[in-house]
Amino acid sequence: MASSLEDGPPNPSFAIRGNNNPIFSRSISTKERPRHDAGLCLPVPPRLSAAAAPLDFQLPTPPPQSPSMLFKPPATDDQGGEIKEVPESYRCLSSSVLKKDGQILCVAASNGLVYTGAHSNVVRIWKLPEFAEFGQLKTKACMVLALQVSNDKVYAAYADSKIRVWRRTWEGVVRHIRVATMPTAASFVRTYIATAARDRSPNKHLGPISSLAINAADDILYSASLDKTVKVWRISDFTCVETIQAHPEPVNAVALAEDGVLYTASDDATIRVWRRNFCSGARPHSLTVTLPAKYSPVKTLALTSEGGVLYGGCTDGYVHYWLKSWFSGQQQYGGALAGHTHAVMCLSTAANFVVSGSADATSRVWFRGVDGLHTCIAVLEGHRSPVRCVAAFPLRFSDEIGDESCTLCTGSLDGALKVWRVRNTAVSQVKEAAALSQNPHFQNNAFTLSSSHV
Repeated sequence: MASSLEDGPPNPSFAIRGNNNPIFSRSISTKERPRHDAGLCLPVPPRLSAAAAPLDFQLPTPPPQSPSMLFKPPATDDQGGEIKEVPESYRCLSSSVLKKDGQILCVAASNGLVYTGAHSNVVRIWKLPEFAEFGQLKTKACMVLALQVSNDKVYAAYADSKIRVWRRTWEGVVRHIRVATMPTAASFVRTYIATAARDRSPNKHLGPISSLAINAADDILYSASLDKTVKVWRISDFTCVETIQAHPEPVNAVALAEDGVLYTASDDATIRVWRRNFCSGARPHSLTVTLPAKYSPVKTLALTSEGGVLYGGCTDGYVHYWLKSWFSGQQQYGGALAGHTHAVMCLSTAANFVVSGSADATSRVWFRGVDGLHTCIAVLEGHRSPVRCVAAFPLRFSDEIGDESCTLCTGSLDGALKVWRVRNTAVSQVKEAAALSQNPHFQNNAFTLSSSHV
């Protein structure tokens, strides 16, 4: 089955396809529904674009403002006291356009450092919270398609279907030393000799790598590819120990739970669940269940930290999610998060936050409550092209009331990298009110958001 986004062979980087201006359409209507206010259906004014607007149409010229009109007096209550404004739910902290790197294709965050990969041969390193460029990882290969960071190693997958590995050192200053390229020539020879002829498979992916996942406890790295396979690498000697024939269509994403359960997503509109059996010989991974995704190709996956909720972003614009039964351990369909008008291209989770990036050039932030219901608390707008990658993490730049906030990075095909701070204002206001009722001096130390631009 061909990819539903466009004809031709699928690829994780939409820029290396035949069409330079792809259309990321959604399988349902993208027309806005009429808004409802107080039970009355109000008509929505038509949108006018530069091509569709009449020639004699002119926007009204606003009257010149005097200095007195530019000043907005503070709002006051009935007793003359100043009313504080409701804090914003999100703020763009920093923005940087990487013109030399081209389209941003992947992003990963670890220990206060953010790694970004793009069309160039450079993996840039950024330091938070100041969001300053901290270093670069250079190779001869171009187009970084996937990034993964674990413990003291950085893994980067390139368009040549190889994975480069760097080791991080923390002696005084942070340094990155390149240690390997997977697959290595030595590992290829060992695998060829040790494997029977009927079981031999290419030690290297035959298509671009779309996703990476690490199981540090078992010393394993998983790589998903558009060649319909998932390869299992032993990190200690960078050897490919298994090739999983995962799907009949290209594999777009791979995710790993803490208990070692592997999830793979594909253009065949399914998510497959794999378990590892250490006593099954040369092919220890076995398929346990297949989760249908409502007949829509699944492009990205994300898991909560405890592995209780699995999210899948699809080309129909929905984020479908499955809940893990604590009794049977099986995944049960929970519902879908609607809001995007085009394909969902990336997902990330942090605490109770779920972040989705879409081809509609927006990112949506959802908050999962204690009752399991999801609420969209922010729609991040600012990119001019599809949001290709996103990374969310509960990094706190300053002291706040509670932990109902997160920081996230979004990378787009427009070459821009943005850092956002999102706060669940509903929960924060409740906690602030409780703190103010207990400590009358707390109001003087209230947290205010600040933004800096790069």
